[in-house]
Amino acid sequence: MREGVSDAGDVEIDGSRGEGGGQILRTSLALSMITGRPMRIRRIRAGRAKPGLRRQHLACVNAAARLSGATVRGAEVGSQALE
Repeated sequence: MREGVSDAGDVEIDGSRGEGGGQILRTSLALSMITGRPMRIRRIRAGRAKPGLRRQHLACVNAAARLSGATVRGAEVGSQALE
């Protein structure tokens, strides 16, 4: 996946980059909330023994969605993609 901004203006993030854990997810959520720009994140925790969202990551996603009034697709345990 190419990181950057899509034609629709959404920020696209490869969640397997860097340490490949939950930090890129949490940082992406915070930046999306601050800037008000939608984001898509793929390959969440792809390099981990149990890839995808775990319960603690899902709690962050749900809290961010409630605080910002966002609609989120893919918010479930084990999901490797969010929109």
